[in-house]
Amino acid sequence: MFEDELKEIERAGLLRKIKDRQSMAGPEIVIDGKRLINFSSNDYLSLASSPEVIRKAEKALIEQGLGAGASRLLSGGTQAHRALERLLCEFKSTESALLFNSGYAANTGVIPAITDSDTAIFSDELNHASIIDGCRLSRAEVYVYRHKDTEELKKLIGTSKKRRKVIVTDTVFSMDGDIAPLSELREIADQEGAILYIDDAHGTGVLGNGRGALTHFGMEPQENIIQMGTLSKAIGAFGAFVAANNSITKWLINTARSLIFSTALPPSVVEGAAEAVRIIMKHPERVKGLWKNRQHLIEGLHSLGIDTSPSETPIIPIRVKSNDSALKISSFLLNRGIYAPAIRPPTVPTPRIRVTVVYGHTMEHLQRLLDALLEAKKCGLL
Repeated sequence: MFEDELKEIERAGLLRKIKDRQSMAGPEIVIDGKRLINFSSNDYLSLASSPEVIRKAEKALIEQGLGAGASRLLSGGTQAHRALERLLCEFKSTESALLFNSGYAANTGVIPAITDSDTAIFSDELNHASIIDGCRLSRAEVYVYRHKDTEELKKLIGTSKKRRKVIVTDTVFSMDGDIAPLSELREIADQEGAILYIDDAHGTGVLGNGRGALTHFGMEPQENIIQMGTLSKAIGAFGAFVAANNSITKWLINTARSLIFSTALPPSVVEGAAEAVRIIMKHPERVKGLWKNRQHLIEGLHSLGIDTSPSETPIIPIRVKSNDSALKISSFLLNRGIYAPAIRPPTVPTPRIRVTVVYGHTMEHLQRLLDALLEAKKCGLL
């Protein structure tokens, strides 16, 4: 079954395979027994391997066991869950916060919960797949506007006669590393009486001294803004959260199916995530170190004549001509001890090597990548 379809995918250079590591997550990993510099991680602040985070998670594991044992609405929640939500309120400067099991679970649960058949959703064309699926699961009328094109958004939203309007966007776009025009989107939402739902998965811990995209733009949380953030990227743990006002989180407790019908996050994950959030809040130098690494690598790539646009963040795309080129470059880097997988359609419209920089990368790590890319360029691969 599916053999012919799989062969066709492979002929097109689009077959995907799982490669499992034999090491802890970090700036260096081990795959197939080979130690590699990892440029394919969303552990931006290198907190997944933080001793302080691990100790907190270990203590909770010993005291509270492995699994939560039930959904949050039954007996799966603990005092640790509630404490993390209070901490996230402080972190995001909101009235309330609510934990979800992943960013995907949040987007596919929240978007249908805040919409109905008398709702129009306006979604950026490069939004993450979880947003797209959340829109599909809703009963709303969905409009897709050109990437970051606020003028088209204004035209589309002005034509809708629906009772409720929701603008949905990533803050940092995960494949290009550019940032949504949040100030303009908020103005449009305010003018139209719309909800602004932002997926801050790649902005939390990265932008705004770690506080996220709203802080980056000097914006305060307000009633019509819903922030979704993940615990699984810069925070280095697993899970997600929504930060908003009390009425919204109360509504989600009663309507978000991915929350209601899922076993709660394990207490050890919750305690580890809380410690990571505290580290981000107390140690802004960690975020500054991440951006220092990003700047060093960007300058090096530009010196090689490599175009990194439209990246504005530690996500840096290196576009190539074809799927075959992407696979060859990735293999070339792998042979030189660098892990940077090829990203191909349908994940992205055009193939690329997607490089992500993290706090834990050393200058030697960054230089190794630059040297390998220079060699690839001399060989005609770039």
